[in-house]
Amino acid sequence: MLGRRALLRTSLVGAAGAMLALPGARLLAQTGPAGTTDSASEKGARLVLLGTKGGPRVGGKRSNPANAIVVDGNVYIIDCGMGVTAQAFKAGLDMAKMRAIFISHMHSDHELEFGNLIYNTWVAGDLRTRIDAYGPKGLADMARNYWATHSSDIHTRIADEGRKDPATLLAVHEFEGKEGLVMDDGVVRVTALTTPHPPLRDLAYRFDTPYGSIVISGDTAYNPELAKFARDCDILAHETLYLPGVEALVERAHQGDAFRNHILNSHTSAQDVGKIATQARTKKLVLTHFVPGDMDWITDQMWRAAAAENFSGEIVVGRDLQSIAIA
Repeated sequence: MLGRRALLRTSLVGAAGAMLALPGARLLAQTGPAGTTDSASEKGARLVLLGTKGGPRVGGKRSNPANAIVVDGNVYIIDCGMGVTAQAFKAGLDMAKMRAIFISHMHSDHELEFGNLIYNTWVAGDLRTRIDAYGPKGLADMARNYWATHSSDIHTRIADEGRKDPATLLAVHEFEGKEGLVMDDGVVRVTALTTPHPPLRDLAYRFDTPYGSIVISGDTAYNPELAKFARDCDILAHETLYLPGVEALVERAHQGDAFRNHILNSHTSAQDVGKIATQARTKKLVLTHFVPGDMDWITDQMWRAAAAENFSGEIVVGRDLQSIAIA
């Protein structure tokens, strides 16, 4: 199941167990906010943007980073920023058919609600069989620590309500290698690539399905290797930085040069995102993980125009709860 080059270290961890049982895809029909479909009959592959704002700050019109990919009703979650549980509910995702969770890196805006998503799936009764979670070193410890923190509540519910121990329902796989095959469950084939997001490592994920391919960049500086990794994909969902907004971010956060340098060195400008999309020959570029993601003076047209400087194909300025199907 695990790849030849990925060199995953697998740990059965009882703490995130209930989180990833997103079942079929009671999610939107095509584009826009929540709706429901019959997960048993749904066919095709789609990307659902659960949270499109970069960074840990809460507020504004966008939720923190999280995505779902739905293939024939099977749900795969990528990143678990603050609010992912509520966003999955709003999107109409069938939690009982969640198959796996993928974490790009260990910044809090991408993993803060990892445990909560599993827990809430468990208490809702939708986590009944084991699920898998994949990510960098530290993910297994986070799962164990979550279960320990909530052990009193969990043990009470097991004894009082007859529930299964959620600790037995999650397998965590930590990456030890640079790239390669992560998972192939017969529905989707997932590969990963390490991208530069100093001081942490980030994992971009590619999902190859019978209907086409979707690539999620995670957080990354400009990286031509990502273009090779995403070559000929149907959808490239890439983080994006609006350079004229950097100083406003620094001022609002009451920070200085260190924070400014982190933003500039760890993210990809919208113009450079366009370059990656062109090099990758992607059919559709989806802008997401907006930095800044909550300043209303930066319009959709401004984001699109910046990326379009270097990409002539279709550009989608992502919004929360938007569902984008592979055509």
